[in-house]
Amino acid sequence: MSAVAVVLLIGLGAGVLIGLQNPLVSLIGAKLGLLASSFLTHLGGTLLAGLLLLRLGSGSLSGWREVPWYGFLAGFVGVGIITAVAYTVPRIGVTSAITLMVTGQLLVGAIIDHFGWLGVSVNSMTPARGFGFGVLLLGTWLVVR
Repeated sequence: MSAVAVVLLIGLGAGVLIGLQNPLVSLIGAKLGLLASSFLTHLGGTLLAGLLLLRLGSGSLSGWREVPWYGFLAGFVGVGIITAVAYTVPRIGVTSAITLMVTGQLLVGAIIDHFGWLGVSVNSMTPARGFGFGVLLLGTWLVVR
């Protein structure tokens, strides 16, 4: 299997996992509350990541001081994401919630790419990409309305 195919399958797999995670987080949120849902989701993720780190030995935590301070905001962002999922899914459904989240991800991704923020390579906005985002916003509106 080619490297490109592996990347595409991993990306697709991540999308499937997000699709599964959303209703699961919503289920916990409905039973325990928004912040408890976020806490338990992150606790489970921390335990799994810790076990995999110990078992596979991949990566190293020793260089944590070299990570820029804003890199550690990822955990705070994760709490916001999980809490938003637990809030939106029961109110608008999984499809609409995921559609809004993916649209938000793509829009912020385009901004980050365009300016090369957070250490990514610059990938400037083009008229074709701008048109694509217009179609994306129309599609989002059609799905969510």
